[in-house]
Amino acid sequence: MIPFVLRRLVQAIPTLFLVVTLSFFLIRLAPGGPFDLERPLAPAAMETLRRVYGLDQPLVVQYGRYLAALLRGDLGPSFSVRDLSVAELLARGLPVSMTLGALALVLALGLGVALGGLAAARRGGILDHAVMTLGTLGLTVPGFVVAPLLQIAFGLALGWLPVGGWEGGDPRHLVLPVITLALPQVAVIARLTRAALIEGAGLPHRRTLRALGLPPRVIALHALRGAALPVVSYLGPAAAGLLTGSVVVETVFGLPGVGRYFVDGALNRDYTLVMGTVVLIGVFVIVLNLLVDLATAAIDPRVRQAA
Repeated sequence: MIPFVLRRLVQAIPTLFLVVTLSFFLIRLAPGGPFDLERPLAPAAMETLRRVYGLDQPLVVQYGRYLAALLRGDLGPSFSVRDLSVAELLARGLPVSMTLGALALVLALGLGVALGGLAAARRGGILDHAVMTLGTLGLTVPGFVVAPLLQIAFGLALGWLPVGGWEGGDPRHLVLPVITLALPQVAVIARLTRAALIEGAGLPHRRTLRALGLPPRVIALHALRGAALPVVSYLGPAAAGLLTGSVVVETVFGLPGVGRYFVDGALNRDYTLVMGTVVLIGVFVIVLNLLVDLATAAIDPRVRQAA
């Protein structure tokens, strides 16, 4: 298992390097700069700021200095929030994003597997068609549409839940953002579970179990284990999608997470804040995919042997 993990880590390093490199140069190609204000600063003040933050150096030199600092774990100072470093800002926002993502993933996994199992058990019936229809809606309707609809329905019209804010992680403030994040993943997991269960129903070992007269509960457990492989394989992209998808959700609901900092950094041309967010998300994606690979290899040893 250790060689398997090492191979995955070695493969991930070039990917992260490429993401950092592209992000570094692309954000600097955007018009404007971190110190461009509605009332322009005096040329002397602008030159001083550029010199202090190293922006007067050639772009290649800036890139080299950023990579050297990144290897030391230094994400640099924030250009827009002068009193805090990028690491301190992300340390504030990461618990919010991780809380939203973890709750949404648990909800999506539990609800998606349950709905997919029910649809497979009632294949061709009304329940099956209803689950597939809801799954299609969950995939096609984007989060920036779902979020305002939920705010209008449950926040403004019914008054059951707050329409935004964090309030220290008050559970009532988490309900609508978590549902918004989870809905697309529920749809995908339900469809994956249904397809895997239907496909596995005709496999020889399932027929053998039924012929041996084993209880339906035992057969169902074997079926769920077989259906777990595609679902587990999807959890890596799903978790990454929840983390990156929180950019929209955190902005709509006014949550102080990593996604909100990313949007603020992009609007203010805060190069280091945007880069810090990209690096953080890239590391999370790599780690989550590694964990999924390990879980997949544990379920099916053929995956580890083929890697």
